Amino acid sequence: MAGTDFFIRPASGTSSSDWVRLSNADISVAIARRMTRTVLHGGEGDDLVDEGAESAVYTVRGEMNLDDYKKVLKMFRAGQPYIHDPFEERDVKTVFSKMSYDGTEGLYKFEFIEDIR
Repeated sequence: MAGTDFFIRPASGTSSSDWVRLSNADISVAIARRMTRTVLHGGEGDDLVDEGAESAVYTVRGEMNLDDYKKVLKMFRAGQPYIHDPFEERDVKTVFSKMSYDGTEGLYKFEFIEDIR
């Protein structure tokens, strides 16, 4: 989803003022089901077992200033933040798996993995 607002807050945040808003973000999500695959030798082929869990991976790109970077970096180091999923319009507890920031251009890229409970 290109050009939308991205919202992130620390796990300890409890009010609307704890959310950090990053404007004009490019957000994408990839969702995969977990399966166990057993290859049967000398048999009829594969045996697939659907474990039923889904893992969503969110990638967020855009531009932000240094002050916002410092706020987000603090969340990255502190634990599991919440993000707002604009596709399903819900708040999602995540693991902040990767982040990069180019201080010269102000460009960032984040990767989050949904915490399935």
